Amino acid sequence: MTKTALVTGAASGLGYELATLLAKDSFKLILVDIDAESLANVKAELEMKFSVEVVTLVKDLGIKNIAEAILHDIKNEPIDVLINNAGFGLFGSFVDTDWERESEMLHVHILTTTHLTKLVLEGMVKRGSGKILNISSLAAFQPGPLMAIYYASKGYMLSFSEAISNELNGTGVTVTALCPGPTETGFQKTVSADANTNKITFNMASAKSVAAYGYKSMKKGKIVAIPGILNKFLATIHRFVSRAMAAKIVRNIQEKNRNK
Repeated sequence: MTKTALVTGAASGLGYELATLLAKDSFKLILVDIDAESLANVKAELEMKFSVEVVTLVKDLGIKNIAEAILHDIKNEPIDVLINNAGFGLFGSFVDTDWERESEMLHVHILTTTHLTKLVLEGMVKRGSGKILNISSLAAFQPGPLMAIYYASKGYMLSFSEAISNELNGTGVTVTALCPGPTETGFQKTVSADANTNKITFNMASAKSVAAYGYKSMKKGKIVAIPGILNKFLATIHRFVSRAMAAKIVRNIQEKNRNK
């Protein structure tokens, strides 16, 4: 029997790479993204390469109750794998950044992710099987001046994933938080002050390798997945320096990498 996977932010980057891995494993795909043209291209590519069924939903995950609309559109089809990948960043001092854009980020990273997980999880538990992969970040492990909302929201995604993973022990359902460091996706260009220059080059991983690591970790039911030895170390930096010092270090990096 064909299994079904739902992937948000599937038109590019990690979402695209994860959708490709699922297609290789013969999943029926429900791909969600705000970029209609890119989403259509991904659908055509995956259907041609892997002969799988691909359903696309063009949705803005930054609006209220969009999770319910997604489940309504797919007629509450049982979901075997849920990948909450959609997200974006915003650079700047909190006092100066645009609240509307920040509100959208909070909806995408927190409200929509949480609501979609809740709606899908009930069926998974009843069936006694299912896997959820939430894309968090290395940013989840420390405060992030000049990207305060992004870092905080990724911290939420990590904590939320760890908590419900514990609650789901013995149900047959697993939850994995993937926490990559800098990754070669469109994120770096859109979040930097100079959109034409990707200044972060140190410790940069490919989206393909990060997706492969996350997908393998999800299949194993790993709770927290941090790709890369250096990133694993950086995730523990709070053990060696105060959070205030960690915040200073992060701010220094942000100012050098993202300012014009």
